[in-house]
Amino acid sequence: MIELWNTILLEPIINGLMILSHVFWDNFGLAIIFLTIIVNFIILPLTLKQTRSTVAMQQIQPKMQELQKKYGKDKQKLQQETMKLYKEAGMNPMGCLFPMLIQFPIWIALYQAVIQALSKTPEALLGLSQHLYSWSFIQEAIPPENHFLWMDLGSANFPLAILVMATMWISQKMTTSSSSSATDPKQQQMQSTMQWLMPIMIGFIFIYLPSGLALYIVVMNIFRMIVQYFVMGDWGGLASFLPSRATAGNASQASRETGTQKQDSKVIEGSLQDKPTKETKSKKKK
Repeated sequence: MIELWNTILLEPIINGLMILSHVFWDNFGLAIIFLTIIVNFIILPLTLKQTRSTVAMQQIQPKMQELQKKYGKDKQKLQQETMKLYKEAGMNPMGCLFPMLIQFPIWIALYQAVIQALSKTPEALLGLSQHLYSWSFIQEAIPPENHFLWMDLGSANFPLAILVMATMWISQKMTTSSSSSATDPKQQQMQSTMQWLMPIMIGFIFIYLPSGLALYIVVMNIFRMIVQYFVMGDWGGLASFLPSRATAGNASQASRETGTQKQDSKVIEGSLQDKPTKETKSKKKK
C-alpha cells in the first residue's frame, strides 16, 4: 500500500517540484505555485462541477423549505420529493464534496513532499533521494532552496496562515447567492457561522504547518475564486461588500448635476455683477 502511494502520488509530486524548481532558477516557491496551477487545471472539470452544484443547491433552497414544511412529518416522502427535486434541478448533492475529497490525498502527498524536500538533515536527504527519478538535473537539485520572498517554506508562517483564512472566506462568500436570503433565520445564521468557522479552523491548523503547503492552499483558493467568477458571472455573495455600480453611477451623475448647478450659479452671479445698476446709470448721465 505504501509503495502504491509513493508511486502514484508522492514521487510524481516530489519530482514535479524538483523539475519546476530547476526550470524556475532553483526557486522552490515558484515551483509550488506552478504545481498548484497545473494540478488545479487537471481537476478543473471537478472544480466546475462543484461550483455549479453549490450554486444550484442554493437556488433550490426555497423549494427545499417548502418540502420540509409540507412533508416534515413524513420522512420517507420528504426524502423522495427531495431526490425528485435534485433530479429536476439536474444536480447531485455529492457534487459539492467529491472534488474536495479528491484533493485531500494531493494535500497529504504535497505535505510529505515539502517536508522531505526542504529538510536538510542527512537522514531526510537520504530518504528524499530514494524517491527521485534517475535524471541528472533532478539529482543535482538536492537540496532545494527553501526561502521564497519573506518565508522559509519548511517552517510555519503566521501571515501566510492569515492569507489562507482570508482567501478561503472570500471563496466561500462568493458562492453565497442572493437566494440564500430566502432561507429561514436559523439556517441563515448557521450558514453565516460556517462561513466564518471553517476558514478560522483551517487557518489555525496552517499556523503550525509548513508555509510551502499554505502557499499551495492560497494559490488554490485564488484559482478557485477566478473559476467561480467566470461560472457565476458576478461576485456572488461578495457583491454586498463591493460598491454597487448603480450607486456609483448615481453618485457620479449627482456630482455632475451639482457641478452643473454650481457652474450655472456662477454664470448667473457674473451676469448680475456685469449689469449696471440704476445709480450707476444716473451718475454717468450727470
